[in-house]
Amino acid sequence: MRNNILILGTGFIGNKLQEEFQADITGQIFSCFTDVEKEIKRFNPKTIINCIGITGKNNVDDCEKVLDDALMANTFVPIMLGEVALRYGIRLVHISSGCIYHYDYSKNIPLDEESIPDFFELFYSRTKIYSEQALKTLANKYPVLIARIRIPLDNQPHPKNVLTKLINYKKVIDIPNSITYIPDFIKALKHLIEINATGLFNVVNKGGLRYPQLLDVYKKYVPGFQYEIIDLKKLNLVRSNLILSTEKLEKTGFKVRDIHEVLEECVKNYLK
Repeated sequence: MRNNILILGTGFIGNKLQEEFQADITGQIFSCFTDVEKEIKRFNPKTIINCIGITGKNNVDDCEKVLDDALMANTFVPIMLGEVALRYGIRLVHISSGCIYHYDYSKNIPLDEESIPDFFELFYSRTKIYSEQALKTLANKYPVLIARIRIPLDNQPHPKNVLTKLINYKKVIDIPNSITYIPDFIKALKHLIEINATGLFNVVNKGGLRYPQLLDVYKKYVPGFQYEIIDLKKLNLVRSNLILSTEKLEKTGFKVRDIHEVLEECVKNYLK
């Protein structure tokens, strides 16, 4: 037993957290409450961090092809985890998503945790809204922490890293978006766990990143790299583009870096 923490899910985020927390991790697939209960009894953790989720093999549109699996992983499993955490007196940390809002760049200010999710056009977004709303209610009374991340950016190559994706796409949109820089996310999550935070938190970097800003830094170190800016409408894709507020996270005493502060650091380490 390491640190009395059990990480559920062996994907991109789960493996990152296991490495940093030096915690137990399981890739067990859950299909019912009994499955969850057995795994909790096997590891006997004091804290479980849920990183289980389906975002699609290529992108979130792929969730439409695996409706049952996506609904189970993104909605039913988190709710079952909430119930088992309640029954066994375990703290639950759930990794959620901020891709659940409509956003008007001409009118909206950064969205805080009290903003009501309203982006139901994507099945992926709906599954994340369902689970988040249930756990948010539970967090009013029990030790449940919900950490929203958004468009993960990391300093190491990985298919789920937005930098890796953009390098391969070579065609990008030019709209400011909230981004979660993974090294900062890990520090923030450790902080929130240490102070026994409960409830919902946007765990993103401050400000909005335009993809060309990131690729221009990459291009500085890889001069031969070329990319093209295209209009979002030409992609013919339904997406949630938005800016989330970091004010609540900052009020806990955690210093949130602006996303533009991390770009050089990110790209330099990425290229190593």
